[in-house]
Amino acid sequence: MLLRVALAVAVLVIFVYGLVDVIRTDGRLTRGISKPAWIVVMIVLPVLGAILWLLIGRPRGTSPQQQSQRHPTAPDDDPDFLRNLEARRRHQAEAERLKKLKDELDAKAAEDDAKGAGKDKHETDEHDTDGLK
Repeated sequence: MLLRVALAVAVLVIFVYGLVDVIRTDGRLTRGISKPAWIVVMIVLPVLGAILWLLIGRPRGTSPQQQSQRHPTAPDDDPDFLRNLEARRRHQAEAERLKKLKDELDAKAAEDDAKGAGKDKHETDEHDTDGLK
């Protein structure tokens, strides 16, 4: 009884592993027959199909984990995104600092213009009255 259960579990594990491996493998890398044909063989002949896949159909020297497929990553896991985010933060802080300095200079220039205009008017009034005396 225990032997039958162990055998059934082993068959199931081999079948599932082989089927998942076929599905995850790039269709251009399969050997022997096409990827859809391998899937059919795996379903029709579970154990024999898995053994044939592992011996004949699987690409040599690569496993599904080693294939160079770039999967999307979360933004906080992407180093390029984080680097660009930090650069954007620095640029924004610099832009805010420059805007603040510009506003201060504009305010100072307006204040100087107001003082200068008041002096000019006062000086003009004095000159005008001096000319009348």
